[in-house]
Amino acid sequence: MCDKREDLEERISYLEGKLSEMEQVNMSYVRQTDVMLQAIRDLSGLYQQMMQQVTQMSNAQTMLEVNQNITKARCDNLRYELLDPNLKREEYSFPVIRSAEETIDEIIHGGKSIARFGDGEFSQIVKKARQKFQKLDDKLGIRLEEVLHSHHPNLLVAIANNYGALQAHTDFSADAIRFYMVAGETRKQHLELLEKDRVYYDAYVLRPYVMYKDNMTDAPRKRFERLKKIWENRSVILVEGAQTRAGVGNDLFAGARELKRILAPATSSFDRYDDILKAALKHAGDDTLFLIAMGPSAGVLAYDLTVEGYQALDIGHLDLEYEWFRAGKGERINIPFKYNNESEGGNEVKELHDPVYESQIIEDCSI
Repeated sequence: MCDKREDLEERISYLEGKLSEMEQVNMSYVRQTDVMLQAIRDLSGLYQQMMQQVTQMSNAQTMLEVNQNITKARCDNLRYELLDPNLKREEYSFPVIRSAEETIDEIIHGGKSIARFGDGEFSQIVKKARQKFQKLDDKLGIRLEEVLHSHHPNLLVAIANNYGALQAHTDFSADAIRFYMVAGETRKQHLELLEKDRVYYDAYVLRPYVMYKDNMTDAPRKRFERLKKIWENRSVILVEGAQTRAGVGNDLFAGARELKRILAPATSSFDRYDDILKAALKHAGDDTLFLIAMGPSAGVLAYDLTVEGYQALDIGHLDLEYEWFRAGKGERINIPFKYNNESEGGNEVKELHDPVYESQIIEDCSI
């Protein structure tokens, strides 16, 4: 009897132990279930957030497409809105600018000089620093405004035709012009400086390649050939920045009867302006043609030399344009031994030892 009782107690003790183990396992399951439920709740929240983001992105994409369509419609219809006869014309002003062909004709057959006004020149006048190659100079700004408003019969005042339609330009160039014209008060500043009843000439006549849509056709070659007629069989003095080296390594000025050079500082050439003008007058002959490439100072020098009775052309980046044309890529590239302020690294210029180039230098005002 005693043995049976002990055996029963052992069984009860064993069952109680198993029950305790099962309760512990059950508690573990309960905890795991709670963790799983929380994970499910977290995943559900993340899913809801993702769905909200997808909805927002879809709405944003839809709005972007709507805005693009609206912008396209506005642009396509803008020409008709601007031509509306009920529009008050006095609210809009477009300078009268003669074509490139008319400008070249005046230079070749009329013996006219040219002073060109673009970003660098207007920036000096309105005292806004935009160019690295010429620091702001109050005197230069005053002189440029004097030239802009001059009416010398032998000087063409040329401006960049950025004020209206830009269909002849590449998309990249046209957009760059648009950004420039709408930045700050650029258009307003220009139109306040320009004379409404005056005829201007085309400053882009000496930028005949990289900006134009037809730069991969034969048209640029024809434009350069017309320009070369200007100095054909002429005695030329090239006044240029010390690292410009126009015509070196190419045939741009091969048609000139004689080519001499006066060097100006590579940057901020107006610092030596008086010396440069003095050197130009010192070496000028009766039939000398001056070609000037030295930043915003070029227009002032062209004007002063015209007053002295000489033909002088502000040619700007013409030589670089010719180099880009010869490269045939339709874009600006760096020329290792020529200064180029229009592309990254263009101010890092290699030394050049060319006996022909060096023999052409008659005055060095760059040092």
